[in-house]
Formats: sequence, structure tokens, C-alpha cells
Amino acid sequence: MLQKRYFYVVKVQFLGYRFHGWQKQPNTKTVHLMIDRTLKFILEEQKFKTLGAGRTDAMVSASEAAFELFLDGQPLEDLTAFLELFNQNLPQDIRALSIKEVDAKFNIIQDSKLKEYHYVFAQGAKFHPFAAPIMTTILDSLDIELMKKGAQLFEGQNNYKTYCYKPTNEGVYDRELICCELIENTLYTASFFPEKSYVLKVIGKGFGRHQIRLMMGALIKLGRGEIDLEYIKNSLKPKSQEVMDYIAPASGLILHKIEF
Repeated sequence: MLQKRYFYVVKVQFLGYRFHGWQKQPNTKTVHLMIDRTLKFILEEQKFKTLGAGRTDAMVSASEAAFELFLDGQPLEDLTAFLELFNQNLPQDIRALSIKEVDAKFNIIQDSKLKEYHYVFAQGAKFHPFAAPIMTTILDSLDIELMKKGAQLFEGQNNYKTYCYKPTNEGVYDRELICCELIENTLYTASFFPEKSYVLKVIGKGFGRHQIRLMMGALIKLGRGEIDLEYIKNSLKPKSQEVMDYIAPASGLILHKIEF
């Protein structure tokens, strides 16, 4: 006789600096591995499975990520108590934010409406090493105003094949970005942060592999004077054959929010 299955959406946040991304991999410490290891301990013999809303690269952090918990047999009797127990046993750099029950029709991947990413960076000097886990430092002085104009070009409906790692002819690259803007950082603060830093804010339903880091790479090259605005405009056209050869470092990228 099949056991009844129960479904939950759990939102979490994590510092990705010591993890090799979300997805489980052999002999590698990942966020998904640590979450499943903790669940196995607190759920004891109860059968379960987890599925993330998406993948993050090595060293990428999240202010709000999500996964679905499939639980066989018995439901969770007290969600508040479960969340507290989960947090007590998770490693220090992962924190559970919320849990809610959903039905069998819910799909953690397909029902994701919007994802908001932030890329945090500073430029022009070498800054405090403590900032490294969530901020990329570009030693060169960058033309920030020009980079702001470049960021705006990514917004809207475009072909992002140039900004997908190892694209194929079968991939879907026509996507829409609801927002792409470069702003001064007021969201992330610490006593050891530089006086001025910046955030590339990107909102969309879905992204290609390394897409935001490749877009950020183009903006850094723009800020250095290595490419111009016309290059970015042309790279977003349907028949563009350009290949972006610079992927911005992973540690500045943060999944800020996910909506279902």
C-alpha cells in the first residue's frame, strides 16, 4: 500500500562562499547536500525527497531561495516547531525562513514567477578581505555612468545567446528581463565595506547558465573601455554570433528574492 505524500515549500537563505553551488555532486559540499543531511537527521526514519527551485553556482549566495519537501507517511504536525528544529541543526551559513504546505499540483520549478538577482561590486581599489564572500572587487577604475546605460540595454525582450555559457542551437535564448539596472548599493552594509559600492539588479522569470555573470562581465568590460554600447546592442540581436569571453566572479552574485 502506497503511503500518502505531503508537500511543503521551504524558503531558505545561505552564504554560498564555502559551498560548491546548490546541486548535489560527488565528494563535494553543496547547499542541497547540507539541507538533505539535516532533514535526514531531524526526520529520522521518515522517507522524504527535496527539489530546489533552481540551481546556483559555486560561491553564489541567496537572501531567499526555495525548495520543495516531499514527505511520505505522516504530515508535519507543527510547522513552527519544525522550522525551529530545522534551524537548530542546519550549519551556521544556512537559515530556514519559512515553510508552508502546498498541494500535489504545485511545481517548484514551473510555478516560479519571478527571480530577482543582485550582483554586488566595488571598484578602483583593494578593499577589506571580509567583504569578499558577497562583494566582487574590480581593481580598475570603471565608468559607472556608462555601465548604467549599458545595463538598461539588457532590459526587455532580447536574445541572450551571447550571455549563455556554452550555448547550443537547440537552446531557448529569447527571454524577457523585467528589470536590469545598476544602482548604488544601499541594501548590503557592513563596517568593513568600502564607502561606495554598487548593485546590478536583474529581475526575470528564468535565466540561462551563467547569464547574469556574463552580463556583468560585459558591463565590466564596458566600464573599462574594452567594448562600447553598440557592442551590447548588437550582441542582443537574434542573429548575433558574439561570444562573451568574460564571466564575472561568482561571489558577488546573490539570489535576492523568488516569487511563486
